[in-house]
Amino acid sequence: MLKLDILAIGAHPDDVELGCGATIAKEISLGKKVGILDLTRGELGTRGSADIRDVEAQEAAKILGVSIRENLAFADGFFMNDKYHQMEIVKILRKYRPEIVLCNAIEDRHIDHSRGSKLVTDACFLSGLRKVETTYDKDHQEVWRPKQVYHYIQWQNLEPDFVVSVEGFIDRKIEAVKAYSSQFYDPKSREPISPISSKNFIESVSYRAQDLGRLIGVEFAEGFNVERYVAVESLDNLI
Repeated sequence: MLKLDILAIGAHPDDVELGCGATIAKEISLGKKVGILDLTRGELGTRGSADIRDVEAQEAAKILGVSIRENLAFADGFFMNDKYHQMEIVKILRKYRPEIVLCNAIEDRHIDHSRGSKLVTDACFLSGLRKVETTYDKDHQEVWRPKQVYHYIQWQNLEPDFVVSVEGFIDRKIEAVKAYSSQFYDPKSREPISPISSKNFIESVSYRAQDLGRLIGVEFAEGFNVERYVAVESLDNLI
């Protein structure tokens, strides 16, 4: 069974690409095994369809170079943070045993983002409890708890707890985002207008990363929030 270093989880296809696509591309370039888990197929999206987004998600995965991409097909807009949904994520965590989990923003405009954020953090905790038993392909699964859970930033300009320099990887992120051609700016599209279909939004992918980079003295960066302290071995681990 493939073991991942990092599992990036999003409520909808394209959440991961928008929130931390450049960080993923950078980690893969450093030899890390990274996977993506989508909780829903994004079927309630204003533009496109679930089938179209399935194809786009696989294309984005190829662009980023992730090792696996799975979709739990939870109900877009209506999934809950309850035992059923928690256990489905626990099975994935125990299947791939990631050291780090990246997930939705703690607070955001879309109700699925904050709900998905809490659902994932709860599942990460439950996945480490021995009396929470799961099976995969009829085999008993061993417990697993990721060492870290980090929340990427989405629509709202949350103040990050830490930022990652992604110089050299912003173009890969934008290419992966644009793989979702049904969702984002296209002057020829006759689809309904949505908050993410404007020219300003697609340009914000770059200029928001550029602004975070400015604050730490690099060209581009991505920000993350944490629910626990981030620890370093020594002061010179910081850039």
